[in-house]
Amino acid sequence: MYVGTQVAARNDADFEQWAQLGVMNVCSDPPGNPHDWTIDDLKRHREKVNSYGIELDMVQIPLSSRVLDESQSPHIMQGISPERDREIESIQNIIRMCGQVGIPAVKYNMNIIGIPRSEREEGRGGASASTFRWAKMDQDASPTIAGEVSVDEFWKRIDYFLERVVPVAEEAKVRLACHPHDPYTPDGYMGVTRVLGTVEGLKKFVMMHESDYHGLNFCQGTVTEMLDDPGAEIADVIRWFGSRNKIFNVHFRNIRGHKLDFMESFPDEGSIDFSEIIKIYQEVGYKYMLMPDHVPWISGNDPQGTAFAFCYGYISALLQTINEPRKQPWVTKEPGVHKTASNQG
Repeated sequence: MYVGTQVAARNDADFEQWAQLGVMNVCSDPPGNPHDWTIDDLKRHREKVNSYGIELDMVQIPLSSRVLDESQSPHIMQGISPERDREIESIQNIIRMCGQVGIPAVKYNMNIIGIPRSEREEGRGGASASTFRWAKMDQDASPTIAGEVSVDEFWKRIDYFLERVVPVAEEAKVRLACHPHDPYTPDGYMGVTRVLGTVEGLKKFVMMHESDYHGLNFCQGTVTEMLDDPGAEIADVIRWFGSRNKIFNVHFRNIRGHKLDFMESFPDEGSIDFSEIIKIYQEVGYKYMLMPDHVPWISGNDPQGTAFAFCYGYISALLQTINEPRKQPWVTKEPGVHKTASNQG
């Protein structure tokens, strides 16, 4: 496993900085609407990323975490045909193109109500942190354009999608990494019961149309948000999915709190001891990216870049403490110029 990022590059300097910080693997998208991507778009983007010595591990297909009203593929989760069939056909094509150009994975969400949050609160040193306090939420919030969706209907829509997409992923040898529902919400909130908002729901999901190419974008933060006692429970959850090779990416983020009452935090100050939990990922043989996510907002000229840089360094240090192998040696005794992708002969 290795440090990665899904932060959208603001300019070429971001790619340069990631390489300089040792972030050599990314999830990054070509410009434009994914439904309009061509194989040349994906190829050019992969070549650009590679030009910095960075590997393009993953792209986002047009099923995002945004509320359904803002989705690029709204009909899939509304269950409306034939429009959803056209959206699925487009996604199938993206998966095939990724396989052809050597992008090994895609991430996606099966979301309807987005990522509900309560007001931000002050965190460490005055940082601004995202929170979810159920007691402070509008518990009678209106449904989205999907209206009210029963549990059975939600599963039917997921099954309809997987039935058509998993075989394509198998043929293309591209891993499908689905993000859990963030956060867990009580049944019926905004007209839906979030079936991927519980550990049991996620277990059911990965065993539907079971395949080596069907698994999770395992957001550790989101999963801890499902638990009553995250510090005591999360290790066994990782073991269950990791031992079955169902973790294709990890959002390595922390929270302070528990189900229905939490604040998102920096990785070194939350309810999960990252120095211990990283050993569980190694134990189950996890071999892909560990990436920071939902980092608190901080002060300064480049709040995002600085906050994420802290997290990249923190994750790298944890990987060194468990002697996780990486291409660049952890210790280099020989003097001389460090060889980068641009000056290797």
